[in-house]
Amino acid sequence: MPYPPRLAHLATKAVVVAKLSPTYADAHRVDAEEASQRLSTALSGRLLTSLLEATWTQMLGSTKRLKEEGLLEKVAATLSDRPQRPGKVATVTAGWSAFLILVDLEVGTASDAARRVMESDEGRKRAAAGLTEVAGFLAQELTRGK
Repeated sequence: MPYPPRLAHLATKAVVVAKLSPTYADAHRVDAEEASQRLSTALSGRLLTSLLEATWTQMLGSTKRLKEEGLLEKVAATLSDRPQRPGKVATVTAGWSAFLILVDLEVGTASDAARRVMESDEGRKRAAAGLTEVAGFLAQELTRGK
């Protein structure tokens, strides 16, 4: 499901990087700056679009009260004061691990073995599940404010 253009204006690449970088840094044992750089590079292409689509789907599925405009207003309110406030560190699960491997593949830091695994049918399933899980986390981060 395509997401509304306003979501991309609110949840910019910089905002998404800020929300995900603490978990990336913790999982990879790198500093915050390195994590942000890697995520920013990885999210420069189709991965950001896929993540925003999945996040929007998660947002719509998590509320019965708010319609599209109400959700977007909630995101705007959450991001109004500190849009690049770092996200919480998530517990790394199998889904998160799959997403982090996708990021590493985009950046070019993943091994050939990881690439081969992610290109298999099982790898694609895990990548899709990981994208959904991280999108759920991002949806919570974008709507947890005011």
